[in-house]
Amino acid sequence: MKLVLPALARPLLEARLPAGHDIAWVGTVDEAVAAIADADIAWVDLPPQGLTEQAVSAAPQLKWLFTAIAGLDSLDLRALAAQGTIVTNGTGINAIAVAEYAVMGMLAAAKRYDEVVRAADRHDWPTNAPGRVELYETKALIVGMGAIGALIAERLAAFGVGVTGVTRSGRDGTLTADQWQARIGDFDWVILAAPSTDATKAMIGKDQLAAMKSSAWLVNIARGEMVEQDALIAALTARRIAGAFLDTVHPEPLPADHPLWTAPNVLHSMHLSGRSQTKMFVRAATLFIDNLEAYLAGRPMKNVVDLDAGY
Repeated sequence: MKLVLPALARPLLEARLPAGHDIAWVGTVDEAVAAIADADIAWVDLPPQGLTEQAVSAAPQLKWLFTAIAGLDSLDLRALAAQGTIVTNGTGINAIAVAEYAVMGMLAAAKRYDEVVRAADRHDWPTNAPGRVELYETKALIVGMGAIGALIAERLAAFGVGVTGVTRSGRDGTLTADQWQARIGDFDWVILAAPSTDATKAMIGKDQLAAMKSSAWLVNIARGEMVEQDALIAALTARRIAGAFLDTVHPEPLPADHPLWTAPNVLHSMHLSGRSQTKMFVRAATLFIDNLEAYLAGRPMKNVVDLDAGY
């Protein structure tokens, strides 16, 4: 059996791999494309872009694709399903870091800590706090109660925030995909934590922004394509909503002259949430080894992606 694995993970994997397999360690896209053509198993998350879709598309007999990344919107999932490839993703690997970033963004928005930092940079000493919102007794809508959304909810509960979740199935008292938009005006925080699929693209547009409270903030730690950015810029410029904390935008990187940079009351964090930790590769390596052992033994694996649903 041939495995194609990232050279960066070699120190974490090599001693834990079973003997008797052909291992190709790759560090570039070209190396991955060349090695994967006859591979059975592959993990091709390579710097700087992460999951290398060029390599995946060059693997016609791949039996199992592992990635430490949760979002798979860069892949042709239909093609993978047609050739019978099992895909497992990295759901949960970065969940703690991303959840902490979401809460940090909400606190920064509530207290307008961005303005506090700018005052300190100017050596000013303001007598009034620029942000006076308390998280306590506010209401948050979390669109997507998966690994990240559940951790955000858990952390917000400690601040006394009332949380309502959205799931595809409506499990555990959450709202379903056809229910939450009618309720969006009830919430002080609208948090996007859903997987990127055709169904979630542009889920926040002119109508949704118009229905939000004028004092509400939009928090996006999912994917930039979930928000119609022209509509968001218009809503922010008209002060239709209070502001937006955006870890993700579209495109990325955001061009220097893009109007979203200068739209009022936007806090940008440049898709750094998942990178704000040191354990990603360690957790990914452990997940890969656990799943490899399960795969070879014919046991169920963790984080198997529904290729029809996209997550």
